[in-house]
Amino acid sequence: MKRILFALPLLLALAAPARAQVDETTFDLYGFIMMDMGYDFKQVDPAWFDVIRTTKLPAFEDQFGADGNMYFSVRQTRFGVKSYTPTDLGDFKTQFEWELFGTGVDAGQTTIRLRHAYGELGKVGAGQYWSPFMDIDVFPNTVEYWGPAGMAFFRNVQLRFMPIQGDTRMTIALERPGASGDGGVYSDRVELGDIRPHFPLPDLSAEYRVGRGWGYFEVAGILRRIEWEDAGTDSLDLSGEVTGWGINVSSNIKIGDASTARLQVVYGEGIENYMNDAPADVAINDVNPSSTAPIDAIALPVLGVVAFLDHNWSERYSTSVGYSMVDIDNADAQVPSAFHRGHYAVGNLLYYPVQNVMCGIELQYGKRENFNDGFTSDDFRIQASFRYNFARTL
Repeated sequence: MKRILFALPLLLALAAPARAQVDETTFDLYGFIMMDMGYDFKQVDPAWFDVIRTTKLPAFEDQFGADGNMYFSVRQTRFGVKSYTPTDLGDFKTQFEWELFGTGVDAGQTTIRLRHAYGELGKVGAGQYWSPFMDIDVFPNTVEYWGPAGMAFFRNVQLRFMPIQGDTRMTIALERPGASGDGGVYSDRVELGDIRPHFPLPDLSAEYRVGRGWGYFEVAGILRRIEWEDAGTDSLDLSGEVTGWGINVSSNIKIGDASTARLQVVYGEGIENYMNDAPADVAINDVNPSSTAPIDAIALPVLGVVAFLDHNWSERYSTSVGYSMVDIDNADAQVPSAFHRGHYAVGNLLYYPVQNVMCGIELQYGKRENFNDGFTSDDFRIQASFRYNFARTL
């Protein structure tokens, strides 16, 4: 009993710093409930019924049935938690955020989808977060969920180092690798079924932003290795490798006190999975049947452009209008109906009747151009959206 009484002050002393640290942590709960309703005058892949994705527009006449569909959705609804704890090594921050917009195997569904799972201590961060290769500040004040087709946009699992922080900043990251391939006219060949992806190195990305009173100017880059191995036992060797790279130049420019221009130009090869709306990273360019290594595959070049203007008419009304384009330099062996170019344009009028409430109407347009069969398809829709934000600090 004496030993317990003697040790009690020591235990309390050891527990005190930990308890004080917990007391200094603050939590921000935030998110919004959002409902979209609209009318699609043309047609789109039913799994993407509530967004404008130019890669999901018809590749041939009436691919997705009849024109003209009404849609309702709450898939933009979002919830998140952030925490902040001061430490001797700098602020310790975390962010966990999810929404209801299903993609991948859940495409078209209203289901929980992870956005951010990220922690940061001082100048080091780790987890799923915005890739340094993208610039989220280019995204305009629109209600269409998917956003500009030609924008670099990717949340990725990464380890990042931030030697410069603030309005002027620098970030370097090692990111989770990954890519997709297009077999083109040879995609039904049995030999291609033995191909396995191989990613021996992480993607390397970096950004540098110069912040000024008029806005900012940012340059970002990425370098990646994409490999594939032939696991078959025949005499052909279909293994290969390419180097992907990209440069992204972006800016926000303040025009007076009420307007902001959001601009971006991105170009690279084999970086399609970092783009907001683009197809495969690698495609077959040529085949030499007389060779034991017959396939010549290339990293597909891609160009993306974003130009939007956000304007606040008053405290109650705002408008965003602009255009975006994504262009793929197709490989020779891709099918004639392969995606080549996408156009995206949006204009809206949003109304904020009271704090944390928004409603608005938006006109949306998308157009798809195929590789070399001459076919194009477009989509025009009108959407009304209602959003109710909430936030609480604990």
